[in-house]
Order: sequence, then C-alpha cells, then structure tokens
Amino acid sequence: MAENTVKTRFAPSPSGLIHLGNVRTALFCALYARAEQGVFLLRIEDTDAERSKPEYTQALQQDLRWLGLDWQEGPGKEREHAPYAQSERLDVYRRYFDVLEQQGHAYFCFCTEKELEISRKVQQSAGRPPRYTGTCARLNSSDVTTRLEKGLKPTLRFRVLPGKSVEFNDLARGPQRFASDDIGDFIIRRADGTPAFFFSNALDDSLMGVTHVLRGEDHLANTPRQILLLEGLGLRIPHYGHISMIVGNDGSPLSKRHGSRSVRELRENGFFPGAVVNYLARLGHHFENNAYLSLDDLAANFRLEHLGRSPARFDPAQLLYWQREAIIHADIATIWQWMGPEVHELVPQGQRDPFVDAVRENVVMPLDAVHWARILFSDSLIVTDAMKTAIQEAGADYFMHALQALERAQTDFKLLIADLKQTTGAKGKMLFQPLRAALTGELDGPEMARILPLLSVARAKRRLEACLSILNA
Repeated sequence: MAENTVKTRFAPSPSGLIHLGNVRTALFCALYARAEQGVFLLRIEDTDAERSKPEYTQALQQDLRWLGLDWQEGPGKEREHAPYAQSERLDVYRRYFDVLEQQGHAYFCFCTEKELEISRKVQQSAGRPPRYTGTCARLNSSDVTTRLEKGLKPTLRFRVLPGKSVEFNDLARGPQRFASDDIGDFIIRRADGTPAFFFSNALDDSLMGVTHVLRGEDHLANTPRQILLLEGLGLRIPHYGHISMIVGNDGSPLSKRHGSRSVRELRENGFFPGAVVNYLARLGHHFENNAYLSLDDLAANFRLEHLGRSPARFDPAQLLYWQREAIIHADIATIWQWMGPEVHELVPQGQRDPFVDAVRENVVMPLDAVHWARILFSDSLIVTDAMKTAIQEAGADYFMHALQALERAQTDFKLLIADLKQTTGAKGKMLFQPLRAALTGELDGPEMARILPLLSVARAKRRLEACLSILNA
C-alpha cells in the first residue's frame, strides 16, 4: 500500500446483530475509502470472550456484503496485517504492554473495584471529575513484588503526565483540546490479561496503517487517551473524525421504540440494500444531490466537510421513501425475485414484466406485491366498506353502462373510460373511482390502463356483474 493511500476501518464487536448506527459508521468509512481510491478495512474486536459470538461475526459480514460494503482488507482478504480478529492478536498486545512497562509509561494497579468506586464518589461529591488518583503509581518495586506474591491480579495502567495538552483537528468537529489533568491514568490491560478497548483499538489502527478513523461522537473522549498511547509507543497517529449520533424523534439515542431494527431484520422484512444505504448516507452527512444514488455515486459525492455536528434524527418514513426509490430504480428481474414465491405462483409467466411495471410504484414491501397479485390474478376479491360506498354512490346504471363499455373497449382502458363518460355523464372522481373500486377493491393504486389488460376482460366482467348483485341485494 502506498504511503499516502487512505485507509479507513470498521471495527465492530460481535456481541449482537449490527444495527443502523453501526452500519452508518461502516458506510461512511467505506464511502470515504472508495472516494479516495483507498482501502476499507474490516477488523473484529472480539476480546470480550463472554459477549463475542462467532455467529455474530458471520452475521455482520453477511450484512455488510448485502449492503455492498465489501472490504478490501480483513477476514477472508488477508494482507500483511493479519490476523484481523483481536482474539488472535493477544501476543501482539503483550509485546507492546512490555514496551510500555519497560519505558515507564505503564504500571501495575492493585486497586479493587470497591476502592475505585469509593474514590469516584468522593471526587464527585467534591464537584471534581472522577479520575484515578494515582495510588499505585507510587508503589516501588518491592511493594509490587509483595502484592504479586500474595496472588493479587493487577491491571495495567497507562501513566498520563500532568499538565499536558492533547490537541487534534477532528475531521467532523474541528479543533479539539483536552487537558491531561482531566484524564488521569487509565487501564490498558484488565486483571485477566485481556486488553482494554483504549489500547487494542488504538494499537491496531496504527499497526494496520489506518489513516482515517471515522466513528461515533460517543468515542470522542477516548481519542485523547489513544493519542497519548500512540505517542508513548512512538507509533503513527491516524486522523480522527467523530460523527453525530443517530437519535429518535424525541432526541434520545436511537432504539427499537423509534423503529430502529437490525440490518438482518431489514433484509428479512424486504428492504432493498440501496434503500438502506441511500437513507443512512444522508443521516449526518449533507449531499447536494438528493436523487437515488448508487454506492459509487454516493462515494463520489461524499465529503468529510459535509459531516454534520448536530444529532441526526431517524425518520422511518424517510427510510420507506428510499425504499420506494430503490424499487423504482431496480431492474425487473431484481424486483421479481424480491416479490417472492407467492407472487411467482400467482402471476402467469408471460405476465411477469407487465405486472412488475404496473405495480412497482405502488409496492413498498413484498406483501404489497402479493396483495396486487391476488387482486389481479385470483377470482376472490375482498369487498371493503369503502368499496361498497363507492359502488352504491355510482348506482346500478353506472355499472350497466360499464359492462357495455367493457364489451366494446375490451382491455383498452382509455377507450372504456371515454365510452363510460359519454354514456353516464360522470366526471372526475365520480367517473374513475367506482370503476377502480369495482375492478380492484381499492380506491387508489396502479394505473388502470396497465391493470385492465392483466385483469382480463372475463375477470373484469365478473366483477362488474358482482357490483350489480351488491346493488340489487
């Protein structure tokens, strides 16, 4: 990889199915890498053995591929920085723990959770931000040896020098400045020997050549700690950008009660991947072009300077809007496959393309396609109250004339409606709506000129006669 090549990364913890917030991060990283002809890296941060599950690792890879967010480096696409699962990199972390200890940048900490909790409460009651007071930083080698001989299991803390300022230019939020006195010495290795997030995350980013780290703003406070770590190790520091959080309409963090679902749920419910990426790309990033875009076009229009700082509000209605756009832009074969087996059974083989063209602007999910396939290609029709009202308002004479017009026009809807207008004198809604209600059971839907040939003259005739039966009952 060339020295100036942009490399971004997505580094999820496989502790569950990935949701929209995680995917939006992956999308932004993939778009920026693609825009710069760079590399998008996938790394699996699975050091939490209790919560990390192999099935979630497989699921997130499947979700990314479904969305078109293929990685150029990572699991299955190994390069010189493999392995890409942190659970397989523990020897790497041990080497760098040793380096920090030898250089005096890290020390053993024997403080218990109870002691630390008491210290935090004391600081908070005094109006000070809670941070480690440095109790174990003052232990000499004899003190450490004594505690180790007692079988105590220490954590490893990074030593933060006082009076230091940590500054960086956030790619999304501009200049940032943190005082080391507000940070305090922090844990980089847990008592069980596993690395803390601050450590393994920052170390792998540097060792793997990641140049740009885009992540949620909830990680902003982690960044000064990670910069200090990399400075202490003499390693390259990436550029950091912290993107706005996704929130619900009430301003609280996005959750299921706001309509958020996992990517798997979206896929299983019938969403198109293009709908998901077009919507997420606009949550926290401004695009000049509001049209439905391919991934390549989204990447071509992606700009770091267009990342927003304000929380991005999730709107389920907007997701449905982009779903409709995805359907409109999809080819017939793709839509047909998406509609599913029940539609395939209902629609005659020769009617596939006309059916898709007729209903594509009126379906959002596969069940909508099933609904219209049943209307057009089965003899049963559900008579709703709205349908009855429209039929009754039109009256028997209207449907007598409609039957006669159908005989003359056959499947030519324009000719049929012109004939019916002339014989009944009806106009506008009173002309069109009773006929639509009678033939489809709906008061709105696809263009009748496309529907009538699919319905067939015989089925249309039976439905018009059924209306007369309703009126004469």
